[in-house]
Amino acid sequence: MPQGVPLTVPDDNLTTKQRRNRPLLMVNTGDGKGKSTAAFGMALRGWNQGFKVGVFQFVKSAKWRVGEQAVLERLGELHSQTGEGGPVEWHKMGSGWSWSRKAGTADDHAADAAAGWAEVKRRLAEQTHDFYVLDEFTYPISWGWVDVDDVVETFANRPGHQHVVVTGRRAHPKLVEAADLVTEMTKIKHPMDAGQKGQRGIEW
Repeated sequence: MPQGVPLTVPDDNLTTKQRRNRPLLMVNTGDGKGKSTAAFGMALRGWNQGFKVGVFQFVKSAKWRVGEQAVLERLGELHSQTGEGGPVEWHKMGSGWSWSRKAGTADDHAADAAAGWAEVKRRLAEQTHDFYVLDEFTYPISWGWVDVDDVVETFANRPGHQHVVVTGRRAHPKLVEAADLVTEMTKIKHPMDAGQKGQRGIEW
């Protein structure tokens, strides 16, 4: 894709502008670092274009406040005060399964994830946001807490112009097939391999 020019142009009866502005379903997966970071970077770009941004974290602990959350929420406040950019909402939808397991059974965690997905579905149907980050959403799908066929169908039939990016390892093949853009982060080296824990400004 030299200089941003597609290698082929499909025979779909769309104009260049129509094809260029189609809403995208994006997936950032793989074992390497940077899946969520890349998604939040796109959210920042969207905010700058005036997009209504909605972030939904599915499994990080409710106590875990990443740096991107602070920045995006401040940008949401800036929009409220000045009209610059777009509105921002940030929601923690799960029970902190992957980072800090809370009390409760697996059924409790599954119910939380299902409720979070139901809320996202409602917002997609109502076209609440222009850009959605479903952070670590691959895990509830992998664990069977959320039905992948329902997810794929919902994304395929979402109305209007709503971009969606899903992050997490081991993205389901059906989700990968349905997506317009899939990036796999491959780990080559990581400081944790040498026993170094995450540090401020790099991991959060």
